[in-house]
Amino acid sequence: MALAPNSRHIKSLLSPPERLHTLQVDSVQRWMEDLRHMTEVECMCILQSKPISVEEEAGAGELIVGGERAARDGLQMLLRRAFAVSAELGKVFHRLEKGRWSRVHSTAVRVHSHMRSLVHEYSSVRGSLPEMQKYEKSLLDKCLELTTITERCVHTEDEFLLRSMKEATQEILTDISDSFSQMIDMALANEIQILIRQIETSDNVYTIGGAISSLLSLTQDGPQLCSIIAKEGAVVALFKICRQDCFSCLYAHALRTVASICCVEEGINQLEKPIVVAYLCNRTIWKKRHLEESAEVWDLSGLPQVDGILCLADILTDESNAEAARAEAAAVVAQITSPHHTFTQHLGSFLENMQDIVTALIKLCRDASSGESFLLASAALANITFFDTMACEILLQLGAIHILFGACRDRHRVDTPYSKDQVATILANLSVLEQSASEVLQENGIERLLLLLAEKPSSSSPSEGAACERVQQKAAVTLARLSRDPEVAQTAIQLQAIPHLIELCRSPAERNSSDSVLVACLAALRRLVAVCPDSIEDADHQQLIKPRLVDSFLLCSNMEESFV
Repeated sequence: MALAPNSRHIKSLLSPPERLHTLQVDSVQRWMEDLRHMTEVECMCILQSKPISVEEEAGAGELIVGGERAARDGLQMLLRRAFAVSAELGKVFHRLEKGRWSRVHSTAVRVHSHMRSLVHEYSSVRGSLPEMQKYEKSLLDKCLELTTITERCVHTEDEFLLRSMKEATQEILTDISDSFSQMIDMALANEIQILIRQIETSDNVYTIGGAISSLLSLTQDGPQLCSIIAKEGAVVALFKICRQDCFSCLYAHALRTVASICCVEEGINQLEKPIVVAYLCNRTIWKKRHLEESAEVWDLSGLPQVDGILCLADILTDESNAEAARAEAAAVVAQITSPHHTFTQHLGSFLENMQDIVTALIKLCRDASSGESFLLASAALANITFFDTMACEILLQLGAIHILFGACRDRHRVDTPYSKDQVATILANLSVLEQSASEVLQENGIERLLLLLAEKPSSSSPSEGAACERVQQKAAVTLARLSRDPEVAQTAIQLQAIPHLIELCRSPAERNSSDSVLVACLAALRRLVAVCPDSIEDADHQQLIKPRLVDSFLLCSNMEESFV
């Protein structure tokens, strides 16, 4: 343990002014400042890694919980320490740019301390992994070098030396950051492998559920971790769980994790990999294949093989599955068909199963017992209508317009602007088809579209405001497309659609100052006026109809809210 200098004896020999000056500049103060940011790594590691012994007569359940806790603790420790090191490295870069050498040095000391703690603690939990040893030694050496250089810079005023030292320090910091990222990625991959082995080999529902929870928690830390998780084979392991009846209580949990992983291309690519499952009634065979070293060659050709897409289709179409599981399967479909992705068009298996998937999703929209289930199913359908135009024809054949307008009248299913956004998206895409107009009229859908046009946020939440804008825009687009049919246009005019659209165009507050809503409303207004020119006053016609669309847009977008 480090001992403080005998500062009490030194201070007793000095007069008050000298004592104050000493406390400001001497080594006692330096020691006290550094001490705040340093830990005795050896002591901390011994205390934190001291094992809790398991009695020989402990039951199997206790051993399972202990192993699960060890995996979770190792992962949490790694993340906690990695975050601390990353935060301190960021501070060093920032302070170095400003030339605050005393703060650079104190932060470098903390970096070194956190790095040593990370290495020692992780080694005590997982042992010293051979592939990580080269990074550990290199990192500790570079951290020591960083501390030494920054300490020299604190005690010099030579500008030339400080400039050269700054460049050297930046190079060292860059090396530390790169090596640290590689080491942490390697350590995280090791932790993820441990979790996946638990999922694949354990018979205990609680152990598997804990491992899935840990993976789900990791996915919330950004796309880089999702990529690592996908590359380690987590998607296939989770789908294997979803192919076993004995783990049906884990389906929703596993699928929620799959949806999170599939925010990255690596995760989506895993969906087309074969899942070899003997409907694993015998987990002992599975354990033997994964855990024992054997020269025996396993013939898997006779086992049923599916991929992730077919697994999703099976879960969605099997109405004996819990609604929560089918809703989470819908969430995976919504994720992988998102228009924001540019790498989903190669999912040939999805196109092969689209009829079954779309049918199951619209049934889930019809039968959903909660707003969340409806939101996930409708979001999947909304994305699919962008993904392939054939989906729109399938939906019309399945009576989707009747189901969607019925859901809009049910506040238990459509209860937020986010759900209405999905409904409006589907309707906008269906309205491209000519036969959709008659079905909308049968459902009194024009009145519902006008209600969607009046959608307002119930709070000051920016995300809710943005959702309301999307609802208004898509409702206007749907109205414009459907108004190709003269009967639809006449119905809309009779329901006072034109005054409503004029108000949206002229009043920025009514459309939350959204330009996209303005363009859609101008287009719908012009389509209706073309059918019935006498339905609009001359002043409105001169400003909103007669000019070019872009000129009307510029006029309305520059209007003050008080304009009448």
